Amino acid sequence: MTFAPMGTKATNMPGMPGMAKAYERWVNANGGIKGRKLRVLTCNEKNTATGAADCAREAVTKKAVAVVGSYSQYGRAFMAPLEAEGIPFIGGYGVSPEEFQSTLSYPVNGGQPALLAGAGHQLGRACSQVSLVRPDTLAGDTMPVLLNAGLKANNSPEASDIRAAEDAADLMPQAREALADVSPGGGGGGASGGGTARATAGPGPSAAASGSAKGAAAPSPSSAKSCVTAVLGERTETFFDAFRRADSALHRNPQISSVLGSVSQALVDRTGGKESPFEGAYVTSWYPVSTDPLWAPMRKVISDDAFGDNTVEADDSGAQTTWIAYTVLNQVVQKFSADEQITGRKLARMLNASSGVSTGNLTPQLSWRYEDMRAVAGFPRLVNGRVSFQVVQQGRLVAQLGEQDVDMTSVLESAPRSA
Repeated sequence: MTFAPMGTKATNMPGMPGMAKAYERWVNANGGIKGRKLRVLTCNEKNTATGAADCAREAVTKKAVAVVGSYSQYGRAFMAPLEAEGIPFIGGYGVSPEEFQSTLSYPVNGGQPALLAGAGHQLGRACSQVSLVRPDTLAGDTMPVLLNAGLKANNSPEASDIRAAEDAADLMPQAREALADVSPGGGGGGASGGGTARATAGPGPSAAASGSAKGAAAPSPSSAKSCVTAVLGERTETFFDAFRRADSALHRNPQISSVLGSVSQALVDRTGGKESPFEGAYVTSWYPVSTDPLWAPMRKVISDDAFGDNTVEADDSGAQTTWIAYTVLNQVVQKFSADEQITGRKLARMLNASSGVSTGNLTPQLSWRYEDMRAVAGFPRLVNGRVSFQVVQQGRLVAQLGEQDVDMTSVLESAPRSA
């Protein structure tokens, strides 16, 4: 089964079940998985705890052997029914803490934790002060702690924390609050100092991070900017539209940023391409840019087997995650003998014993054995902390010049428990 919210007033991820059905058609047209036919069930999670629980119970009722490449922020609601029946959860989007806590969850990326820590790393190298606009939800409450961990690794002050209702239609108050935090002229490189941080969701990191992000110097006053990052899912567009209008009179022009999922190539195209308000925005991602040749197999499946489903786009991080998750399922099912019956519990045991599952270099090789777990407080199942850094240039999401992929695991290990 693959489930995701569709047709809701908040975040929607129709490309995930769409990609799952395209994968089903493609793999079955090519002999199935080691001779086995793949049957994919889809479910609308509705962006509610009840919807998430209903999808999980449907997976149980219809005897799904796994839930694959799905999206829900209501981990408590969907993991309990799956755990009771021993059904593994493979390659969720990474937005709920339970995806990194349940022993039956097998994440393929670092989820929101890695993206937020990566955003802090990215902004800490360029910004003297940062404002974070995020949803006023339980999932949103972890965001300032994670962003601040990345900022701390670059000796930068904590971000201001600005909350917004998840389904808010008017985000002008948050836009004005974010602009009030911006030093005049900060966008032009003239910001001096770190400003006053007003993080309200908990204390910042208590120790400097180690590893690949360690030791980066704080931005110099001559080059540092004031920065505003928004992680609001589909409401990110609404926020930055309000932000642009609010800033039209102030001309402070701060550096803007977000994470993949809240900003996508489709969003940049829809809002004007080169003239988009997202032009110049920094973006963190788990994966290579969508134009990378590594995505060619997925692009061909979308072209040949999505049958004009406009929800399935190669640039969509949800579709990308689903492709990787089904790649993992395929790789692990290949390990079973041809006549062996596959159940959820058997699949979970095979996942627990597998090392070096390949995703075609879209991620590091993945393994969820006990020795592969990392000491990330609240997220012990996180096994892939790699992020990439991107920027919107000439209306395209491209790799940020001079920035290599970074494993944010050590930064997350230094952060206080946030979930």
